[in-house]
Amino acid sequence: MSSTDTIATTASDPTAVVATAQFLTPVVLGLQALTINAKQAHWHVRGANFVGVHELLDTIAGNAGEFADAAAERIVALGLPLDARVSAVAEKSSVTSVPADFANSDDLVHAVIADIDRLLADVRAAVDGLDGIDLTSQDVAIEIQRGLDKDRWFLVSHIAA
Repeated sequence: MSSTDTIATTASDPTAVVATAQFLTPVVLGLQALTINAKQAHWHVRGANFVGVHELLDTIAGNAGEFADAAAERIVALGLPLDARVSAVAEKSSVTSVPADFANSDDLVHAVIADIDRLLADVRAAVDGLDGIDLTSQDVAIEIQRGLDKDRWFLVSHIAA
């Protein structure tokens, strides 16, 4: 079965469409929050590791934005709208660890790791929940998990002893 066939099959099953959106929507909202928070941390990082952490946080913000776009486009391709405006992200996302002020690089790295960990819980739930419902959407979630795991590893490497 091709991806086009999977979209057609899933899109023709309203229950599968709603279930897919229920799993991917929290992922999109969390990724949007991570995009904003990683950029906030990027602007406010201080300390001996400034350049490396500053650049890494910018990369993580960009990656999160691309991942959010992939998941959101999957929901919309199935025919459902998605509210990922800043107000919805602020209200519904649990990705909130980054402080609003200047902070030491290690503290910001820990905060972004905590945000990624919260988000990965939603991504893993999507991977598990989409199995048997919509394998194409599950593949999107798996790719997001792979990317977040890599970004997390890079962050952890900055603070490892």
